[in-house]
Amino acid sequence: MDRSTYDTYLDILGRELVCALGCTEPIAVAYVAALARDALGAMPEHLEISCSGNIIKNVKSVTVPNSGDQRGIEAAATLGAVGGDATRALEVLEGVGEEDRRRTRELVSAGFCSVSLAEGVPNLYVRAVATAQGHTGVACVAGRHTNVVELARDGATVGVDGVAPSEQDTCETDGEPEEPGLSSLSLEGIWEFAHEVDVEDIREMVERQVELNGAISDEGLSGDWGARIGKTLLLTRPDDISCRARAAAAAGSDARMSGCAMPVVINCGSGNQGITCSLPVVEYARYLRVPHDEMLRAVALSDLTAIHAKRFIGELSAFCGAVTAATGAGAAVCYLRGGSFGQYQATIANTLANVGGIVCDGAKPSCAAKIAAAVDAAILGCDMALANVDFRPGEGLIGETAEETIRSMGYVGRVGMHPTDVEILNIMIGKTVCS
Repeated sequence: MDRSTYDTYLDILGRELVCALGCTEPIAVAYVAALARDALGAMPEHLEISCSGNIIKNVKSVTVPNSGDQRGIEAAATLGAVGGDATRALEVLEGVGEEDRRRTRELVSAGFCSVSLAEGVPNLYVRAVATAQGHTGVACVAGRHTNVVELARDGATVGVDGVAPSEQDTCETDGEPEEPGLSSLSLEGIWEFAHEVDVEDIREMVERQVELNGAISDEGLSGDWGARIGKTLLLTRPDDISCRARAAAAAGSDARMSGCAMPVVINCGSGNQGITCSLPVVEYARYLRVPHDEMLRAVALSDLTAIHAKRFIGELSAFCGAVTAATGAGAAVCYLRGGSFGQYQATIANTLANVGGIVCDGAKPSCAAKIAAAVDAAILGCDMALANVDFRPGEGLIGETAEETIRSMGYVGRVGMHPTDVEILNIMIGKTVCS
């Protein structure tokens, strides 16, 4: 692998594997509200939030972290404005206290925050307008959770504690420009990178992913969070490695979707996906007793495979991101089990052929069950590949190569499922009544 591509892959991992406190969509809302407050320069008297349907879908049913079990966009935005620290980005709510939570409840009840659906915007879009004493502060993110495309006071662009709006995009765009370097990703390149990478170049970020995501998984297994999918799985088959791999990932989601205030390392803008990419791989590495550094290589391979599989879909859509994350995990398990490059590719195609149709109906406790199902499919895909039993080109969306399959699934997720996304949102917000 040439040095330029090698460095690009490292940059992608560094950009994707960042910490977040709680579900990233309510956190993005809180972050934008805190930025708008800082741009205003005072506590707002009123806050207006406009956001894309996918943000509404992913915030509606999930507990806002560190909120004392409050839910919804109004709660996330108000808590961000009251006590959020915008300099912490996706950990914006880490320092809020009981007085902030109490004040948030009061303000939400008093109608402090209003919410509207923004149309003709990227799938990931949040804009906050904070007003007080005749002045206005505005902040907007689009395309990615921390991609600030507007930051202004009384119409004049401002910078806030080192945060400045992007020079490349505007909040009015309806496109989602690809992040730098993603076009260089390929399955062949990822496989080569995993084998050749100097582990010291990835050690800090991957070990942090394993440590933090493992900690929230342990919390999910020890406590009574969400639907307790992880605990339920372990009650049935605690000695089955495939069951333990599913349980580890599901338990992290159990805790995270129900408001556990522990940080996770995300992937593709999602904590659930960061958990799914890493923890099944860690479980298999322990089971197979591979060296620690080999486990780090495998997790990096999982992360990059998931990023590559997801890049053709976009960060938010009707396509459940647990599928692409689990695809990465299954591919990494294949690597740990001594699979060839061809079997690595087959694992990816086998997994996508199986569970490519799982829809995203928002962030909520059942995400843990979808993660468990997706990881189960990925392990089956790996088992098939290692037995040289694969789905064939032309069967459904399976292409001549795994790369073709990824692109086909991406097109379905981004374009084909867009009407599905709209109808899911309509049902969730009560515009459509099913009978």
